[in-house]
Amino acid sequence: MTSIKKLHQQIKNKERSAVEITQEYLQRIGELEPKLKSFLCVTSDLALETAKQVDEKVAKGEEIGVLAGIPIAIKDNMSTKGIPTTCASRILENFIPSYESTVTQKLRDQGAIIVGKTNLDEFAMGSSTENSGYQVTANPWDIERVPGGSSGGSAAAVSADECVVSLGSDTGGSIRQPASFCGVVGLKPTYGLVSRFGLVAYASSLDQIGPFAHTVEDTAILLGAIAGYDSKDSTSLNVEIPDYSQSFAKDLKGLKVGVIKETYSDGLDNIVAEKVNQAIKELEKLGAQVKEISCPRFRYGLPIYYIIAPSEASANLARYDAVKYGIRDESADNLLEMYTKTRAKGFGAEVKRRIMLGTYALSAGYYDAYYLKAQKVRTLIKQDFDNAFHDVDVLISPTSPTTAFKAGEKTNDPLSMYLSDLMTIPVNLAGLPGMSLPCGFDENNLPIGMQLIGNVLREDVLFKVGYAYQQVTDWHNHNPSL
Repeated sequence: MTSIKKLHQQIKNKERSAVEITQEYLQRIGELEPKLKSFLCVTSDLALETAKQVDEKVAKGEEIGVLAGIPIAIKDNMSTKGIPTTCASRILENFIPSYESTVTQKLRDQGAIIVGKTNLDEFAMGSSTENSGYQVTANPWDIERVPGGSSGGSAAAVSADECVVSLGSDTGGSIRQPASFCGVVGLKPTYGLVSRFGLVAYASSLDQIGPFAHTVEDTAILLGAIAGYDSKDSTSLNVEIPDYSQSFAKDLKGLKVGVIKETYSDGLDNIVAEKVNQAIKELEKLGAQVKEISCPRFRYGLPIYYIIAPSEASANLARYDAVKYGIRDESADNLLEMYTKTRAKGFGAEVKRRIMLGTYALSAGYYDAYYLKAQKVRTLIKQDFDNAFHDVDVLISPTSPTTAFKAGEKTNDPLSMYLSDLMTIPVNLAGLPGMSLPCGFDENNLPIGMQLIGNVLREDVLFKVGYAYQQVTDWHNHNPSL
């Protein structure tokens, strides 16, 4: 495990070349992938070519950015020009986009080394990366367990040091939950802070791209590199992006921390509660003032999400009609049959389930009873957060009720699987920033995550708390024994 700044200094001082570093990470990917399966596509040629360009700049004495020469992995639901983008779905098998997503273009412009595209639950629908149409990713801490989802490939790749940092997307916890399961830092930014242009849509009012890293410092560096206004994204926020490193502090004097009492309920593993409570005590030692906070509608997040997200998915996934791109069932005799046969063949079971849920909720006669009511409750959940932030600067909860479960354990019980995102979903519904960071291990040596929730555009507060916590603990320095 190494940091962005350390590698940057080594490249800048010519202690190591970008090509050497890239070769080392590509070699590690080659060694680990047969058992981990984090990547759907490894872009060795592109990575080495970019690394060579970085080394040429250094040789000429030109300035390079902090991400130049840094190996990064990208979740395979972000469009990459000339590189397969499948969303882990058979319906997009062999699809190669003709345009670049805003976030990946920003990384390329800064000389970052894209080493590959990572596995995910198909169209980002899932909590275990078992819904991929191609392969099941393993958790680096125990390869018989899941890495979480839907950004399981990106989380596992960072955890196993197959890359330095990575990008995922978070619709209801898809960055934070796998970060918790894999023992890394994962951040879902404020909705609109990072452009969604080129992110293949699941639920447009909830999706947000964010970083994975070993440390809060690297998370802040990567967020600073991808955040900012984008005219190509109508939901993009036109705000100034601060230097997040200025928010780092070694103590938390005067900071008010609220512990969401509704997250300590039935279903929460005792060991998870114990480790999060120990982390909260560390924050108190750092000077934070801790108090219990009630968000009474927090528990409604899960049912509300599973009306709103599938409804938006039903509309977004209607574009996969076998006409313009993706696979096509050639046995069809007419247009309607081509649609139905292709979608039946190309979509997996979980995607079909959510499309049907959403189509039902949006149908005539049910729209008011389900979708409209869900949007009203969403507003109430946001109001609870607004009220909480009148009293505190940051909120805390466990990231997930449990540690990583075994592969296959919940595949036949969708409702049990959905509960994995119980703690994270309300943050997306309210459009707030949330970050998971490691805070301990259970009796099976599986990582446990603590979730920090900030007010709108207060990522700086999350970084302040997370950085101070990591200065007095070493959970982030533990590595899986692969």
